Parts: sequence; C-alpha cells; structure tokens
Amino acid sequence: MEKVIANIPVKVNEQGYLLDFSQWNEDIARELAREKGIVLTDEHWRIIRYLQEKHKADEPLSIRGIKKSGIIPIKEFYRLFPGGPLKVASLIAGIPKPKSCL
Repeated sequence: MEKVIANIPVKVNEQGYLLDFSQWNEDIARELAREKGIVLTDEHWRIIRYLQEKHKADEPLSIRGIKKSGIIPIKEFYRLFPGGPLKVASLIAGIPKPKSCL
C-alpha cells in the first residue's frame, strides 16, 4: 500500500515498514520518528546508520547483536527507541522489521 510520509508517497507494508529502501531519506526518518514520539539526535542517527549498514550487508539484526556490537549500551538503546527498540529503530531506518522481532 502507499502512504505519504514527509510529503513523499512511499510503499509500505501493513505495519508501516518501507518496502523499498531506495525511497528512504532523512526527512522520512524524521517524520516516522515523530509519529513514534521521538526527536532524532546524533545518537539516534548513529544507530540508524549502523542498522542500515548491517541490512545492506545482509546481516541479521537482533537485540543480542546490538548488545554484542558495543555500538550502544542496551539500556540506552531501549531509552532512545521506546516501545520495542529494534522494531522502532528499523522502521525509522527504512529497513524491514528484523525476523528476530515478533
């Protein structure tokens, strides 16, 4: 289905995840974050870029993997992306919901 995010029509699935990463941009990320009550900071962007890199490398994402990566303390990850940090961060990053997320 199609949804207008930041005045840009994009294709999303029923959960709101982008179906085509090439449609993602920082304005879309900001709007998706705003919908979740998040104002993106440099810390958020660092995580978003990390998740995008892992996705492009076709590496599976998980909370355990985030913890082991050392990119961010896990408690901070939960604070930055409340309500299911990996699901929320992935949605904002424009990548599919990780298989490890229910």
